[in-house]
This record gives sequence, structure tokens and C-alpha cells, in this order.
Amino acid sequence: MVGAGKISGQYLDTVARLDGLRLTAVTDLDPARAKEAADRAGADVVGGVEELVARDDVDAVLNLTIPAVHAEVALAAIGAGRHVYGEKPLATTREEAAAVLAAARTAGVRVGSAPDTVLGTGTQTARKAVDDGLIGIPVAATAFMTTAGHEAWHPDPEFYYRPGGGPLLDMGPYYLSALVHLLGPVVKVTGAAAAPRAEREIGSGRRAGQRFAVEVDTHVTGILEHAGGALSTLIMSFDIHAAHLPRIEVHGTAGSLGVPDPNGFDGPVELFTAGSWQPLPVSAGYRGAGRGTGLADLAAAVAGDRPHLASAELAEHVLDVMLTLLDAAHEGRSLPVASRCERPAPVPLTG
Repeated sequence: MVGAGKISGQYLDTVARLDGLRLTAVTDLDPARAKEAADRAGADVVGGVEELVARDDVDAVLNLTIPAVHAEVALAAIGAGRHVYGEKPLATTREEAAAVLAAARTAGVRVGSAPDTVLGTGTQTARKAVDDGLIGIPVAATAFMTTAGHEAWHPDPEFYYRPGGGPLLDMGPYYLSALVHLLGPVVKVTGAAAAPRAEREIGSGRRAGQRFAVEVDTHVTGILEHAGGALSTLIMSFDIHAAHLPRIEVHGTAGSLGVPDPNGFDGPVELFTAGSWQPLPVSAGYRGAGRGTGLADLAAAVAGDRPHLASAELAEHVLDVMLTLLDAAHEGRSLPVASRCERPAPVPLTG
């Protein structure tokens, strides 16, 4: 595991309870954090990425670094012949993402990427409802992520407001990955974006009260055209204090679906037909999943010689959609999305 920040605890919980995974080594820029994570898992602390990927007991690297070095760490692991599963986004530029995928193909290793939340029962039960025709032909979707910003709770929030961060690249992968699972890849985008505040103030921890500069757009809106013709409306914001907006809804010719938060693995799915909303029973996806389920699936896929579910190809497409949306916002026009990916395979009810 490279990186032992706040999210690492959730991965450690999942790795500890899943078969096929054992944490053997940890490195982090903060040795104390690395030691805490390693002690919790019974793993070794190592001095850096090069030392970690050279170990004989490392088959795969879990990349939990900040977005700006996701590609750098992935390429180091791939260069040593290791599989990689990383936090989102896959990279911060199209060129970095393409380099990671090309290196993996050359080395014959797998690359997987968060979010794996979309493999849980929430998104997958909704996807099965779409595939089963319960709402007819999909026409439109809405996806909203609204918060006043992560600086209120994160003790070191600057990276959220630097290139590779912002609400779209930070939280967009959850929502866009879910939309691609539900409606297929995106072919065209239109957008608008703004950064209303030049500075933010840290709200917790040892540095509470310190201010820092904002370097990215913090409120992004978009319209996405999917390959099948459905249109999705997107708002990703670090500038909204409170809202009654739903997380995701999908609307079709015969009904509507309420889809739970894609930043979680489960949650209620609701179907509107015949004049009323009704809950749908869980019918697809991994039960009891947690962060690291995608890594466990990658390990099982390697052993079983099958494609893994949280694929780098999906992550590359999602990154391209996000960057194209920002380009469209800055240029003031609609833009085609150059990349394509297959709609991911559905996940049957498991566990």
C-alpha cells in the first residue's frame, strides 16, 4: 500500500476480512502514518515506492496517494511487473492515463481503479431495473453532489483545490462511473464552471484557521449525451451549503428510478410507476462491500483469467469525460468526448 492517509483505514478494514488479499508492506511520506497502518495490518514499513515494488511478496500495489502522483506511482509499480489498483481519478491528464494503460499492456499486468462503490447493491440493483425495462427506454438522468467543501473536516485539504482536485475530479468519478453503468458511455458534453472564492479556510485539526488559495473550479455543471441517446444533467459543487437535491435519478418512457449515493455501496433504490414510488428489493451487486472490493475482484480475475470489473478503461473514459466537460466550460461550447469504453458488465447478486 502506497499512501496511508484518511481513506486507507477503510481499505484496511476491507482487506482484513476478504479472502485472497494480504497487506505485506506500507509506505507513506509520513513514517508515523505508515507505521500505524502497517501495525494495524501486520505488515512491514518500507522506505519508498522503489523498495516496496521490489519485494518478492508484493503482487499488486494499492495506490492511495494524492491525485497528482497517481500515474507516477502506477507507472513505477507496472515497471516492476506489479498489478495496480488505485484511488480515483486514474490520473490527472489524458496523457498520463494513456501512458498507464499502455505500460500495463506492455508489461502484461492489470490496472484497476476506484470507484468500486458502483459494484455494490445500490448502483447494481438500479442498473438491473434499467436493463429489465422497468422504466422503459432511458431518456434522462440527473446527478448532484453538493457540499460547502472538504476543508470543513479534512485537516490537510489543499490538494482538493489544486490541479487534479476540485469537485468534478474528486467526486465526479463516483457519479460518472454510475451513469456509465446505468446508461452507457458519454459521447458529448456541454458545461459551465466557476470558482467563486479565491481562498478557503481549514476548519479542523492542528492547522484550523489557516487559509489557502483555490486553484481549480469549485462549482461545475454539465449536460452529458450518452451513446444510447439519454441526456444526463450534472452538478458537482464545493459551494453549496445545503440542498434537497437527489443524488441520482434516472427517467425513462415508463417510469423513474431513485438511485442511492454512488459514494456508498448500498442504499435504497426506488421505482416510480403507476403513480407512486415503491422500494425495489436488492437484486444485484456485491452485498456488504467496502472500499477494496474492486482490488479483491482484480485479484480473483487474475486467478480466474477473466476481466476485472473496476477497469482502467472505464476510469480512463470517466477522466476524459471530466476533462472534456471542463474544456467545454472554459471554451463555452459543446465538445465531443474522444474516448470510448464498453458499458461495464453487470454484477450479479453476490455475497
